Amino acid sequence: MQYLVSVIDDKTNPGRDDREPLISAFNERLIADGHWVFAGGLADTDAATVVDNRGDEPMLTDGPFVESKEFLAGVWIWEAPDLDVALALAAEASKVCARKIEVRPFL
Repeated sequence: MQYLVSVIDDKTNPGRDDREPLISAFNERLIADGHWVFAGGLADTDAATVVDNRGDEPMLTDGPFVESKEFLAGVWIWEAPDLDVALALAAEASKVCARKIEVRPFL
């Protein structure tokens, strides 16, 4: 089973920026244990563009779709045998990157 693991940051209480060595070590363990599929950090929400092509012409809008104090800062995709394993890894990830983590299984 694969899981989308979202890293949630908060503009009013951002995660610390000194976590990169810990995150790298955690990622290396994910790779070694066979859980790693993909990961990536995201640019700030100011760099987002929303594309809506449900009408006659595509509409492009600068900025995030929703204004919120919380935002998606990055993602992992993990392979795990079940939700319990994914949640245990997410608890470690939250500690390592000092941010909230959301876990959602792919259909």
